[in-house]
Amino acid sequence: MNYRLSDHAIKQIGDRNIPIDWLEQVINLPEQVIEQSDKSKVYQSKLVRPNIKTYLLRVFVNDKVDPLVVISVYLTCKVNKYWA
Repeated sequence: MNYRLSDHAIKQIGDRNIPIDWLEQVINLPEQVIEQSDKSKVYQSKLVRPNIKTYLLRVFVNDKVDPLVVISVYLTCKVNKYWA
């Protein structure tokens, strides 16, 4: 899938050391898609990091444009809080 990164997303990926292949995995095949009130969406998938802990990679996107725009991205261990 074609996508573009916002300046904010680029900063978050760098600051949080999120591998681009993880981002692309979630964009291409998210386990969940949650629509936000502003009509943006959160694509998210569970990932197991090397310390055997499960994390949730949340990718905020605007998929109403072509190419899709990644607005923000972050990794959290609070899977139950965000998993729908």
